[in-house]
Amino acid sequence: MQQPPARPMSEIVSEDPWAQLKSFTQARIALGRVGSSLPTREVLDFSLSHALARDAVHLALDTQTLIAQIQAALAVEVLHIHSQAQDRAAYLLRPDWGRQLSEASRQRLSLLPKETGIDLLLVVADGLSSLAVQNHALPLLEEIRKQAPAEWYLGPLVVASQARVALADEIGEQLGARMVAILIGERPGLSSPDSLGVYLTHQPKRGRSDADRNCISNIRPGGLEYAAAAKKLLWLAKEARRLNVSGVALKDESEVVIINK
Repeated sequence: MQQPPARPMSEIVSEDPWAQLKSFTQARIALGRVGSSLPTREVLDFSLSHALARDAVHLALDTQTLIAQIQAALAVEVLHIHSQAQDRAAYLLRPDWGRQLSEASRQRLSLLPKETGIDLLLVVADGLSSLAVQNHALPLLEEIRKQAPAEWYLGPLVVASQARVALADEIGEQLGARMVAILIGERPGLSSPDSLGVYLTHQPKRGRSDADRNCISNIRPGGLEYAAAAKKLLWLAKEARRLNVSGVALKDESEVVIINK
């Protein structure tokens, strides 16, 4: 019995009427269907994105390479410190350990000559996506240092391993910084496994909460560009310095256009 000719894929897959909206977002919309199922290409794409997100969480940051790149590009002193989480498994199982300095790192910072007048301390941390830090930390640092006021003293740059956001508060307190900004890998999403975030805290010290910090999220070429992120961070830092506050008390109005009447 003769088999009927194979139908082209364009006739098998039922296109979604929202297909024209796909050009405006990376969200998984208008995927189409084959019968009652998703097209094979969409199932495979989802599996790949899920694998990339998992890898981003578990992949260790190559700190030595990152430090060498920072020193070569920025010619700054770099301090490498560690949280109480000694490895990735401990970091993921005990978030509280990632918020506290290891005893060795705490002692090391306490023995350093006390810096005076650090206006904005920059900390780079692996967080939940080392891929984000490896890809985007250096170009963002370059933009921050390029746009920072010339009179501001930024102090040494700190690279923190197995770190959560709150670790920057203790680092900033140890070094006597007026403000601290931590560049950290964000929790990966299925469309952005390498998204970088920045958290700014005025007068950092242990015990600060998330309400005391301002967050800038989704920093990457497919999200917020480096120059725009640096501009927003420094606007917030200048306002935090002027008002002596950060977090919920500091409203981000960096994009507000002032019209002179």
